[in-house]
Amino acid sequence: MGDRVGRSTLFGIPLQQTWSYQNSGDYAPIYYLHTDAPLYYYSFTDAYIARLYEKLTPEQQARFDPMITGFNPADMYAVDHIRRVLTLFPGIFTGIGEFSIHKEFVSSKVAGNIASLTNSALDRIFEFCAETGLVAILHNDIDMPFAKPDTEPVYLTQTKDVLRRHPKATIIWAHMGHGRVVQPTRSTASADSDQRSLEFVQIIENMLTDPSLSHVYFDISWDEVAKYILETPKSLQRSADILNRFPDRFLFGTDNVAPKDPETHFRVFEMYAPLWDMLPPEANEKVRKGNYERLFNEARRKVRAWENANLASD
Repeated sequence: MGDRVGRSTLFGIPLQQTWSYQNSGDYAPIYYLHTDAPLYYYSFTDAYIARLYEKLTPEQQARFDPMITGFNPADMYAVDHIRRVLTLFPGIFTGIGEFSIHKEFVSSKVAGNIASLTNSALDRIFEFCAETGLVAILHNDIDMPFAKPDTEPVYLTQTKDVLRRHPKATIIWAHMGHGRVVQPTRSTASADSDQRSLEFVQIIENMLTDPSLSHVYFDISWDEVAKYILETPKSLQRSADILNRFPDRFLFGTDNVAPKDPETHFRVFEMYAPLWDMLPPEANEKVRKGNYERLFNEARRKVRAWENANLASD
């Protein structure tokens, strides 16, 4: 992190791929696309993160916001796991996620019930976030891979519906619904990149101006998101315009998995240099750092208060 990164979330990957000898023999998969074996939720990831965090100095701990991820969002017991982690490791966790509902190439490989935006288990999770103050980082693709044109993104309405049902929860929509192949929406088969960016910005603007979604924030992390924002001069200008109009609602992150060196960690930030240059100082500061600090400082305060009250009553 050096002196270039002030604060960062910290979380384990919740899904482990089964090492199926029938499938890959002596080859042990370390990535969910390596074999055809199913994925399962690895709940120990939260305890592992907590133990590593406890070994840091207080100065180092202050720079991290650990997140709970080792729960199955299709399981009504998910809330019990989150509550148990908070009570077993008080003073550590600030939020939940990034956790996934619809995620290209991942959701279909998860063993057991597939997560859904209409599952009551997800409502219980967001209700608990509202109760405790935990920030929720939600990965949910706006559309399915290779979706047909001329239609509304498949998951857009369900996404907005579940977000509206939980106005007291602080929710960050990871990557604004993008994926590796899930693109900004397009209304016609012949739509070019500029048309796609215009339509997608209109979707985001509609959500930003909807009072029932004022608790929802938009994350522009990941190089796949940067790719679409920077795709053309028009897409870049539209993106800068909406960030300038709503500077309090966007957050930046790198979304790197275990970067091996600083260059890897800073690559996404440097990709966004043209965007940073188009934001005035106040908006620039808010998107890069200020909004994160505001949301996560408040989450720390609320979650610590919830822990103190509940530990005292146990």
